[in-house]
Amino acid sequence: MKKSYLLLFLLLPIIGYSQTENRQVKLDSIIKEADLLYNYEKAAWVATDLLMPMEKLRNNYGGYIVYHSNDTIYATIMDQTQRKRLARFTFVSSNMDSPISSNFKISELTEKEMNLSATKSIVISQLSNPKYEIGIPEGYSPNLILFEEGEGYKLYIIMGTSESGIIPFGNDYLFHTDSTGDITSWQKFHSTLIPVQSTMSAGEVLKSAMHSHLKTTPYITATDICTFRLYAPYTELNEFKVLSTALNVYMKYDLETNSIEMVEM
Repeated sequence: MKKSYLLLFLLLPIIGYSQTENRQVKLDSIIKEADLLYNYEKAAWVATDLLMPMEKLRNNYGGYIVYHSNDTIYATIMDQTQRKRLARFTFVSSNMDSPISSNFKISELTEKEMNLSATKSIVISQLSNPKYEIGIPEGYSPNLILFEEGEGYKLYIIMGTSESGIIPFGNDYLFHTDSTGDITSWQKFHSTLIPVQSTMSAGEVLKSAMHSHLKTTPYITATDICTFRLYAPYTELNEFKVLSTALNVYMKYDLETNSIEMVEM
């Protein structure tokens, strides 16, 4: 029995280190996914903002698709037939605030662009199925982010709002599909919309925000981080925290360093 206790005593530091290491790997993967989500959605925001002042192109606007190659992100604006390109904007991930090049030559979509556009339409057509329980609260709009995953695709839904001073956390989804765009699995990260006000009713300006996760979503999510990165620059917020009821820890995301810190309760 003494040998068993001794072995357990010796193994405890190894087990603790392994758990910490595994959690850090998980957090690193969340940041990586959040970076991709942010780059895609930010490219779409900037591209459409640049196009809308051009009346002729705006009147023929038929949507957009975004894709990437290594650190380069492309945002293609389609015409109303969704078969031609009105413009393409090229970004690098180190600076998503403005494109490094803009092309307004009208041309046919490439095969890749056609596939992405068709797949996005196929996935969207399935989202009305009541089993997904997708609801869009008044005053908010869905932002759909599609990218390739192995032999298939995945589509994220995050909330968007035009109301100033709000971080629209929650009501976010992830759909995995096969190569034809048919949904194979899905997940809802938060049970409801969790809008965070950047100012209090008395006028106090917030620097940090917090919300909690159910046991079904133990970690801070890539959608949390992407949403915060998109909207925090319009507020004074520089961090947010997630209380994990499953892991009994706080996870703090820092906007300046783009990093997650895990704090035991």
